[in-house]
Amino acid sequence: MRAYERLLKYAKVYTTSDPESGTHPSAAREFDLAHLLVEEMKSIGIEDAFVDEHCYVYGSIPATKGCEKKPALGLIAHMDTAPDASGEGVSPILHENYDGRDVTLPATGMVMKVSTFPFLADLKGETLITTDGTTLLGADDKSGVAEILTAAETLIKKKLSHGKLCIAFTPDEEIGEGASLFDVEGFGAAYAYTVDGEDVGEISYENFNAASATIDIQGRNVHPGYAKDKMINAIQVACELNALIPAAQRPEHTDGYEGFFHCVALNGTVENARISYIIRDHDSERFEQKKVWMWSCVDLLQKRYGKDVLKLTLKDQYFNMRKMVEPHPQVIDKAMEAMRQAGVEPIVRPIRGGTDGARLSFMGLPCPNLFTGGMNFHGKFEYCSLDTMRRATDVIINLAQLWAE
Repeated sequence: MRAYERLLKYAKVYTTSDPESGTHPSAAREFDLAHLLVEEMKSIGIEDAFVDEHCYVYGSIPATKGCEKKPALGLIAHMDTAPDASGEGVSPILHENYDGRDVTLPATGMVMKVSTFPFLADLKGETLITTDGTTLLGADDKSGVAEILTAAETLIKKKLSHGKLCIAFTPDEEIGEGASLFDVEGFGAAYAYTVDGEDVGEISYENFNAASATIDIQGRNVHPGYAKDKMINAIQVACELNALIPAAQRPEHTDGYEGFFHCVALNGTVENARISYIIRDHDSERFEQKKVWMWSCVDLLQKRYGKDVLKLTLKDQYFNMRKMVEPHPQVIDKAMEAMRQAGVEPIVRPIRGGTDGARLSFMGLPCPNLFTGGMNFHGKFEYCSLDTMRRATDVIINLAQLWAE
């Protein structure tokens, strides 16, 4: 089975993670894809494949003859999709020989414009998979899952040389919990790669430092006709808080190594409101400054309205993996060589997000990130290039052989 055929199948399985559940996995539906993958892994010769009670899928391919002493290599992708857009009822659309123009998503009439996403023009002549406009696609990261299993099947069928290959598919990456219960020791890899990037050639070993901030606001509701000096409108307090966040440090105004505050949810009434943010920065000092700023904003409003009116819950999620990966330059060098062998020019680029690899690197498993061919993650304009998926699969195959040399 080809990688894109796997993606078309996996995309239709509803696996959106739930940031509010507090369970592992966050949603029982993630097991649906996990069980499917275990069956598929066994069918292609990964005999020890299994899913544990927390929805982590593991399996391994023994080293070929003569490669038993080579370092065990890990390949990791995540099964869940982001809660930022619906992942239920995904209906992928295939666009063969893409003409380089605007793409209309048929179910809604939404238009993916080249003027907004100029990199589309570079994909003229390729085959794209898009959404129908009602959901996200789930190429993040089901394309990575598909590429890993397609590469594994090729290595097994063609009996290509490789050391031990350790494969894992995780739940809940999109809510920062993908590595929380990952069994690094049982996994058994010396080094690993997440296959969770975007554009062709991307290799990343820098990611954001990340935190979440939730502010619960207790208002005071009275009749609006007699509210003067009595009412505390929780919605208005939330709006005041948001106005204190620097507008220039929102995602829509940042790029490269620039961090941000991102308001991801605002819900409430006059009586109660909750506003939630994610805080991101590659630089650890600026990251700490952003968290201090959030505390100072809440402190200011507590002085204005009362300490019991606002409650901030701020949690670190993951940290920049660079300092954990750089002492192992061979991990980067081999990935770059694998790309060149596949006819792909490597592009070292910081991740403007996070991966399971970030936390796994701090757990003792150096784990940079490789491209998949998906783009515009977490929304209805998400798409994936079949041609880039083929290249990503080739890179994984090359990597397995390079680590066996």
